[in-house]
Order: sequence, then C-alpha cells, then structure tokens
Amino acid sequence: MAFTALNNKPSAPVVPIHTHPQEIDVAFASKPELRKRVHAAIDQNPAQSSLFGDISTYILNQTSQPAAEAAAKKRKLEDTRSTPNGAPAAGSRLRSSAAKAWRTYPGISFSIPQRKKFTLELLDSKDGGIRAVGADGRVEFAIACKDVDQVFCLPVPEKAKKQHNFVIIPVHGDGVAPVPDELKGSPPEPIVWTFEEATGKNVVEGEDPGPGHMAEAIHHCLIQAGTGKDVTFPDADEFASAVPESHRKGETAYHVKAHRGSKEGYLFFTAVGILYAFKKPLAFFDFAAITSVSYTAVLRNTFNLNITTFSQEIEFGMLDQANFAAINEYVQKHGLQDASLAADRRAKKLNVNKAGGAVEVEGEGEEESELQKAERELQDQEDDEEEDDDFDPGSEGESEGEGSGSEDEEGSGGYEGGDTAEVEQEYDEADRDEMEQ
Repeated sequence: MAFTALNNKPSAPVVPIHTHPQEIDVAFASKPELRKRVHAAIDQNPAQSSLFGDISTYILNQTSQPAAEAAAKKRKLEDTRSTPNGAPAAGSRLRSSAAKAWRTYPGISFSIPQRKKFTLELLDSKDGGIRAVGADGRVEFAIACKDVDQVFCLPVPEKAKKQHNFVIIPVHGDGVAPVPDELKGSPPEPIVWTFEEATGKNVVEGEDPGPGHMAEAIHHCLIQAGTGKDVTFPDADEFASAVPESHRKGETAYHVKAHRGSKEGYLFFTAVGILYAFKKPLAFFDFAAITSVSYTAVLRNTFNLNITTFSQEIEFGMLDQANFAAINEYVQKHGLQDASLAADRRAKKLNVNKAGGAVEVEGEGEEESELQKAERELQDQEDDEEEDDDFDPGSEGESEGEGSGSEDEEGSGGYEGGDTAEVEQEYDEADRDEMEQ
C-alpha cells in the first residue's frame, strides 16, 4: 500500500520551455561571443530560454524603429528632391513612371545641380514640369512648371563650337532675394543644361540646328501649366558687348566677363533682368529687386559694377571698360538708379564739407561721382605724363626765380627758346587788343 501511495503522489508541474533560436541569433548577430554565452546559459538552464527570448525580441523591436524612421526620411527626401522648391505633390507626379513625358531629349549634359548626362523630359499637363532621368529610369531632379520663375537660353562664351545654356531660375531660387523660413535649410537650386548645335552630318535638312525647337517645347509646357512665362533670349536692342566673340569672329557677343570674388563668370543684361552665370552661385537680379546700380574702382581698362537689392549688395569686378557705355545705357533705359553719388561712395574726396547734413565739394557746383573722379584722375595722370615729356633738361639746376628778373638772360621765365623779347611783344599785343575792345 505504501508503495502504491508513493507512486500515486502528484508529480511536480512541468515548466514549458520556449525556445527562440532565430530571434536570439538575429538579436546578437553582431556579438557572436555574447550569442554563444546566451546559448550556453540556455543549455545549462532551459527554463531561462523564455527570458532570453523576450530579451531578444525587445532588442529587435528597438533596432527596427530607427530603421523604419530612416526609411521614412529617405522616402520624404526622395519626394522633396524631385522639385527644387520641395513641393511633394508635384514631385510625386513628376517622379512617377505613370506620368509619361511629352518630349524626350536623351544625352543632355547638365552642370547644375549635378554635372552629368541625363535624359531631359518635358511634361505638358497642367501640373507638368521638367525633369532629368538617369540611365536606370530614375528621376534625379525635377521642377514643376508652376515653380519656374525664369527660363533663359544664352550662348556659351569662348566655345569654338556653338553651344547654348538653358538656365531655369526657380521661385525663391534667384540667389539674391531672401528665401522663406521653411526653405532656408534647403533653398531651391537653378537647373542648367547645355544644348549643342548640330553640325555636319548631324544637321537635318529643313530643321533649325539651333535651340529654338527646344525653347518652343519648354514654352509650350509653361503655357499649358498656366504660368504665362516664356524663354528669354539675348537681344542686341537690350545689350550687346563691345568686345567681339574671341572664338567666333564676326558674331555678336552678349556677355560681359566679370569676377564675383575669386570666381569668374559672365553677366547677361536681358529684357527681364541681369543674370550672372554659369557657375555657382548663380544670381538673377529682377528689375523690381534692384534698388541701385553703381560703378566703383574705375580704372583705365576696367571697372566694378555694384548691384544693390533690398537685402544685400553684390560687387562684380574687372569688367572691361569698353562695355561701360552699353551697360550705362542699359541702366538708364530700365530706370535703375545710379548710386554712384551716394554718400557712402564718396570716399577719399578732397575739400569735403558736410554742413547742414548735405555733402558738397568745394569749388564745384555739382557733386562728383566715383566715375567722374576716376576719369579726372586719369586725365591728371595723362597731363602729368605729357608735362614730363615736355620737360626741358636745360633748365635743370636753376632755382626758382632765376633768370626771371633779367631780360638779357636766355631761357628766362621757362619759355622754350629763351626769347624773352618775343614773349613780351606777344603780351603787349594782347593788352593793346583788350584796350581797343
């Protein structure tokens, strides 16, 4: 009986063993030594399997959240970069392969925002735009037509083969006016690509080899989107350079070489404003944004052009003096204020009075501009050089006044030839004529 009672004694409850080998291996994949220790602990005490499994699941959940956040940020970045001004609605459509392009131009060389060849695609719907597509079919960057401020088609200077650069200035992306607070972290960038004119066997009979057909296609897309914008070409009636195109003799040049700091670029004076291109940072000065234009550092061969807006002043240096007249005519034509007379530009003037708050130059009825001052100084310098050329070495060694009191000495008075009697006769005749009058 005792034996039977002993064998019928209730046994201890069995603890279920939960194994999570996969979770443990994934959670500790980067720590192989720690993974081995976890498995060894489970082998010694299988009841701990559930604890280590829960720890592994917790680790995996913690690491998956940053990954999900990174993926979400990546998707947001891709949607944002599809348009230079970060409009996700237009960007999502422009990036969609379902939105078929109206015009396609393969093998186009872009320089901004990326220096690479892409396929240029134009979409002509109401919410269409312009986009660059890579070889894998992925849209690298794009801009909706409604976000386009200006489009330029300008000849590329100093190229033996005819080339034109298309420049798209986005809204809030002129590089001059302040951008809204929401775009300060990633302001929109201009888009620049090059169109090479067809030559030789590539010329299609009856087709314009120039960029006109591409400009017409872009204009069509802008009209379809209801922007009212057009492609701006250079116009000789607005401005033409006095310096001929060096690489193609006989062609009119529309650019002026200029330096912005240490970087060299080109100024174009167009019907809608002044553009500085083609290297970063581009700058477009709309007429409405310009508060004044002035000339500084005027020298014999070069001068500087200062353009002031509501927010800043930008100086362009080393402009060829030959283009001054045409630039000044352009400034006057468009009513841009010449600020050369501004008080802060009247530096290093002699005999300046500031009585009553007005700035006047003594001995002059009008204020002298920096340009006039520079021209005067150049003229004085030339006069000094002429006087040096006319200097008579025979007069060296004579002190002031020597020979002036004696009529017998030759060379007196510093007159060439030293004939004093002849000089006095001229003065007598002049006095007699004055008395007769």
